[in-house]
Amino acid sequence: MVEPEPRPTAGHRLGAQESLGISTLDPGHRPPAMPPGRHMPIRVRMLDDTEEVFEVSQRAPGKVLFDLVCAHLNLVEGDYFGLEFQDHRKMSVWLDLLKPTVKQIRRPKHTVLRFVVKFFPPDHAQLLEELTRYLFALQIKQDLACGRLTCNDSSAALMVSHIVQSEIGDFDEAQTRQHLLTNKYIPDQEALMDKIMEFHRKHVGQTPAESDYQLLEVARRLEMYGIRLHPAKDREGTKLNLAVAHTGVLVFQGHMKINAFNWSKVRKLSFKRKRFLIKLRPDLNQSAYQDTLEFLMGSRDCCKVFWKICVEYHAFFRLYEEPKPKPKPVLFTRGSSFRFSGRTQKQVIDYVKDSEFKKIPFERKHSKVQSNSSMSPMPSQQRSEVPKEQSMSCASGDRPDSTSRPSWREAASARAEDPAGKLASPSALLNGHEDRPGPREDEARGQPSPARQHADHLSTGAVTNSPRLSDSSGHSQGMVNGQKHGLVPGQSPDGRQPSPLTSPLLNDAGYVRTDDEDEVRRKRFPTDKAYFIAKELLTTERTYLKDLEVITVAFQDAVGKDEAMPESLRNVICSNFDPLYKFHSGFLREVEQRLALWEGRSNAHIKGDYQRIGDVMLNNVQGIKQLTAHLQKHSEVLMELEKACRASRKLDALCRDFELQKACYLPLNIFLLRPLHRLMHYKQILERLCKHYPATHADFRDSRAALADVSEIVAQLHGPMIKMENFQKLLELKKDLVGIDNLAIPGREFIRLGCLSKLSGKGLQQRMFFLFNDILLYTSRGMTATNQFKVHGQLPLYGMKIRESEDEWGVPYSFTLSGQRQSVVVAASSLLEMEKWMEDIRMAISLAEKCNGPSSAQLVGSVSDSKSPGDMTVDQESEDDLSASRTSLERQAPHRGNTTVHVCWHRNTSVSMVDFSIAVENQLSGNLLRKFKNSNGWQKLWVVFTNFSLFFYKSHQDDYPLASLPLLGYSVTVPSESENIHKDYVFKLHFKSHVYYFRSESEYTFERWMEVIRSATTSTSRSHILNRKESQPY
Repeated sequence: MVEPEPRPTAGHRLGAQESLGISTLDPGHRPPAMPPGRHMPIRVRMLDDTEEVFEVSQRAPGKVLFDLVCAHLNLVEGDYFGLEFQDHRKMSVWLDLLKPTVKQIRRPKHTVLRFVVKFFPPDHAQLLEELTRYLFALQIKQDLACGRLTCNDSSAALMVSHIVQSEIGDFDEAQTRQHLLTNKYIPDQEALMDKIMEFHRKHVGQTPAESDYQLLEVARRLEMYGIRLHPAKDREGTKLNLAVAHTGVLVFQGHMKINAFNWSKVRKLSFKRKRFLIKLRPDLNQSAYQDTLEFLMGSRDCCKVFWKICVEYHAFFRLYEEPKPKPKPVLFTRGSSFRFSGRTQKQVIDYVKDSEFKKIPFERKHSKVQSNSSMSPMPSQQRSEVPKEQSMSCASGDRPDSTSRPSWREAASARAEDPAGKLASPSALLNGHEDRPGPREDEARGQPSPARQHADHLSTGAVTNSPRLSDSSGHSQGMVNGQKHGLVPGQSPDGRQPSPLTSPLLNDAGYVRTDDEDEVRRKRFPTDKAYFIAKELLTTERTYLKDLEVITVAFQDAVGKDEAMPESLRNVICSNFDPLYKFHSGFLREVEQRLALWEGRSNAHIKGDYQRIGDVMLNNVQGIKQLTAHLQKHSEVLMELEKACRASRKLDALCRDFELQKACYLPLNIFLLRPLHRLMHYKQILERLCKHYPATHADFRDSRAALADVSEIVAQLHGPMIKMENFQKLLELKKDLVGIDNLAIPGREFIRLGCLSKLSGKGLQQRMFFLFNDILLYTSRGMTATNQFKVHGQLPLYGMKIRESEDEWGVPYSFTLSGQRQSVVVAASSLLEMEKWMEDIRMAISLAEKCNGPSSAQLVGSVSDSKSPGDMTVDQESEDDLSASRTSLERQAPHRGNTTVHVCWHRNTSVSMVDFSIAVENQLSGNLLRKFKNSNGWQKLWVVFTNFSLFFYKSHQDDYPLASLPLLGYSVTVPSESENIHKDYVFKLHFKSHVYYFRSESEYTFERWMEVIRSATTSTSRSHILNRKESQPY
């Protein structure tokens, strides 16, 4: 029996610890109190075929029973599920959560309710918890077994192979065959046994959570996924089946879909006796328009059952919140009072990602890929038969052991305390104020629920989460979950919606490693620093090729084929980017082959001849030289695109829509300049390689020759690159501003943007300032659908004076800007911010005086405001503008919600063009293990650092990031001993109460990640950076 209160007994199948996060309740609430009255036992069959008995009051509504089941399972996303049973008419119906249970179940002693999936989302990535995905996988397993989920033989065999992988682990022919003979997953399993085993053989290293994910990935693409057929007939008497899905009402003939009525086309659903009626909205494109469609069902009860589930599906997937109950009529009632009860899908997603839950372990009943000890809800490290990536939990070759670990940790601590040593960004760390960039900086919808405290710092378009595996494992011979421990980035099916961060976590509690195993690893993997430099070339080249695909594939498919795109623009893009993409695809293959030889994964007997990368670089730099003509025309591509967008509103809209796509994770224009940026990366990699090699090394001569050739190309393109970076930044800012028409004019240079508080008659008001070489704009967040910034005023720099005014106004870190017609008092968030602003403004004033301020008049006329700058005094600014900008955060902003401008607005900080240039130079990619402050496991992710942000992927093969973390305002350090992070090569990111730990695989990669991240989180000295850029062009 299950008592009304959740019980802390640890031995229950799916955990029975107290859960305060039941999906049908408000955050932090317990299940509703049991109404008084006699209790009756209710039997519920779970998805793993076990039965539980719950005692509920006879007066209790169905919601009480359903909440008890969710609490028993510790299920957060229970709204996707329901309780189904057969009523006295032998019809399968859903338990109504609002009606008393005793009125629905006539004979409770003889009735067994089934806890099953009720609402099937279009993408399993929308399921944020691993337990939810596990239950969905059990539902798919049931549907396959009973023949409800029909598909072709290949899909059936593939799904069964994933089920087998999750239950018995890696392929063993005898074990797999015996398991398939013992367990029947599909009706015609014997005929497909060989094909199932063939697929199972390919799943080596796949964890149970990954198997669930892959199973759902295959299932969701099937036409019968989530379909429950309801027999009906049309007006001619033809036998049909009706079904409902997230898209609308579907019509099947047998198991073939013959029609679909999208919710947007349906005006009303109703039933009258046996007739089910669908009233459609008028379609102006069809001459033969039929207003009402009629279907004949078996009985009125059949009609009502189907109508109810249609109402619930529509409400769950289409509404933002639960519909309110209608007031009861005084005299007469008409129609049904039935309504959807519970959270909508949007509410479920928002609730889960905005709330914090305690991790609850659960056990997979049918899975043998775990033991009963040390269960953890966090996934284990991803594995594969290709040991390409080292286990980040062990030493990289001759890594110092535990006795010598303080040597690198102390050195890293010293670097963190004094970053001026080897890093390009030597100033103090920035710590801005915590706010959310965009409408909501949701943490990736890709994080485990215990880390919801971090949720407001990750932004992404779709809500995802990482599967959380039970990390108990067999401990013998270095096995994880009974499988050999190797690493490779996981497969990512192409073209899917954002997947959860299914890269698993490594939990040391479930993985016991011996000293002998460490010794084997040290002997097996390369340890030379040159290897890790070459590996950086490989990882960044993979990211660069994906960035090229954004233009050559995604942009061409979405925009390039539209008639709005001029032929000249299409030709210049294809002629310049296609050759580059083809060349770098071949270059990437060569680097991958060389790294495979270097790691000893093939031709091990001649491994020594391939422990170098300079010769590969030298050969390919010659090919890059031949493409210099294409690289020189990239400025032409950017100019042509801007010219075409100004001439065609349709093309401009298409480009803006393309920037909304997940693949375009950065502003579009940045991708157009990627080939020029990549040359600088080659130069830096070769410089590090030459610095590491002694002059007598076999690879030194090739590396030095390649460096000379790359430096020559960089010097040729240095001038156009600087101009294009500035032009690209002006175009990007133009999209963020409202009230200015012609920002990107010849001669204008961007200098700094950031947040300052402007003193007005109503006190200090937050404003966003944009500094150029001729004018200073100040703005606030407007009430536009895209949360753009509205220009409030402008201050020409010609003749401007600047002075500190903290003593004058009594406002910390304040200074006064005195123009020819207007004076403004502003305050920075810190002394460092004030010094940066004053230094840049003084420099901009001197530039404006040199060019005598001719361009400021052009901008004055372009501001779309009826007021002149002279009329706009501090007292005339409306507080409504500021309050409007705050309320706009609550609106759904589909575009530009996480750009650098918005991040600066919410973190109350600033960045300069120098910072952007450094960010271009400091880009990095690779696998990292991530851990949250209150979690136990380490999650393996493919991480890309660019544009002041970390972008998280499941693997390098994914087409778009699953989450991002803007780093402006963060600090990067190494964890202290008191934090109990007993691992090597760990760095810590923290902003206020938000803390992330990341582990790299070697000391070199640790130093590189610290260096590039500090470039985004540390304030830069302008004079130091300008001197550095003069000595090193580009």
